Amino acid sequence: MTVGDVPAAVLPTVAIEGLDQEGRGVGHLGGRIVLVPGALPGEKVRFRRTSRKRSHDEGVAEATEAASPERVRPRCEHFGVCGGCSLQHLNAESQIELKLQWLLGSLRRIGGVEPENVLPPLLGPRWGYRRKARLAVMYDNRRGRAIVGFHGRNVPRIAEIHQCEVLQSDVASLFAPLADLIGRLTVRRHIPQIEVAVGESQRALCFRMLAAPSENDSIKLREFAREHRFGVFVHADGTDGPRSLAGADGELHYELGDYGVSIAFSPIHFVQVNGDINRSMVSLALDLLRPKPTDRVLDLFCGLGNFTLPVSTRAASVVGVDGDRTLISWARRNADRNNIGNAAFHAADLTAEPHGAAWIRGPYDSVILDPPRTGALGALPHVADTGAERILYLSCDPRTLARDAGYLVRERGYRLERAGVIDMFPHTSHVESVALLRRTWPTTVR
Repeated sequence: MTVGDVPAAVLPTVAIEGLDQEGRGVGHLGGRIVLVPGALPGEKVRFRRTSRKRSHDEGVAEATEAASPERVRPRCEHFGVCGGCSLQHLNAESQIELKLQWLLGSLRRIGGVEPENVLPPLLGPRWGYRRKARLAVMYDNRRGRAIVGFHGRNVPRIAEIHQCEVLQSDVASLFAPLADLIGRLTVRRHIPQIEVAVGESQRALCFRMLAAPSENDSIKLREFAREHRFGVFVHADGTDGPRSLAGADGELHYELGDYGVSIAFSPIHFVQVNGDINRSMVSLALDLLRPKPTDRVLDLFCGLGNFTLPVSTRAASVVGVDGDRTLISWARRNADRNNIGNAAFHAADLTAEPHGAAWIRGPYDSVILDPPRTGALGALPHVADTGAERILYLSCDPRTLARDAGYLVRERGYRLERAGVIDMFPHTSHVESVALLRRTWPTTVR
């Protein structure tokens, strides 16, 4: 076999020692780090270099010697091309162990801390789990048709998808019908993405448009909505938000049945993409915090009230804060929707000094943190000043969790009591995790 003008037999061989946090095989050759997507620890691969960076080389595996016993056949036909799932070639048990080691390694290396107890991994369905996704769209002028898919792996183009194995079955095979629809619209060159959202009883598509659709476009979109039984929204440039075009009343909802809570959301809102895991995660959060009927709880980065409202059913009061005013407005509506009167919501920049804002005034018994990938470092001094005995930290990046946990342990008198991984995104290198910190030093509540 030859690769281009180079016979495969003369390509360099590298032994794969581990996986980095993007799921790429890591080896060393000639004193340099080599990253090879699709390669697994214990394998030796012949690879073709694709780029040479200052700190490492990148390559593509062209042949594998002695496949790892942890290797499995990827279920998705687009594996290796689509940028979504980078770990489908690794068995399920090894995926979870890998993510746990990434978490524990980050806590040690970055935060200088270790949990006193490691939680069992929180597991759920591994296929068809995504209820929320953002589809990439492009109209190919050369071929005269639309392409709908996901961003490609390490390439600046869209991977055309026919079937997605991790999307819920309602939308998993909708790519070709959507491409056909978009190809027939006058605004086909002005649709960069489509938001997919699935609620308990409704399914919705929100078309992001850089130009307003014509009346004929709207007719085609309504026909598509009826045929496929989807709500269709249009979010055009210059408008405040998505407009319901057909088959939807403007909101979806999901249930947190253990707490009698129903949470409404728009197709463009952030919700946890894995509904089954989210329900388990909320239950885990309350099991770890164990709020008493007399407790006051602060929930930062609260969004729509995913934790705030369930906590309100166990605690005396709970305050939710988020930087997105629109989400706070919906959170208040969700409290009203569920007849919850002991939850208050505030919009505030959680990276800035609160300057004595009412919501930061303690004492609080517990604080929940569910920040974006950048973490919660700017809010931590104020969190510690509330006097909270317990801090529950939900993280979507183990590196910022490690940094923040290190600060709370070394500077503010907390201990890292428990930590573990949550399998929110099976088959991807994304690591969701949870940590419980408990105060050990006395504090003066401001």
